[in-house]
Amino acid sequence: MSDKPVSEMSFEEAMNALETVVGQLERGDVPLEDSIKLYERGAELKKRCETKLKEAEEKVAAITLGEGGIPTGTTPVEGL
Repeated sequence: MSDKPVSEMSFEEAMNALETVVGQLERGDVPLEDSIKLYERGAELKKRCETKLKEAEEKVAAITLGEGGIPTGTTPVEGL
């Protein structure tokens, strides 16, 4: 497992770490205590991925279009 805190991971880092956790759990060769820790880390990683995806969706939703559908800037998320 990475020493980097989940809260500092990019979406890609969290997704890769989550895939590793899932792979370890699926193999079933991890002791019970370690499985519990892996499950907890997996839940934390899943939450991080969901948060980063929501942030990206909000940024995309905030893009404003001008005449002819050309992007002209962004609208603050609070204004949506």
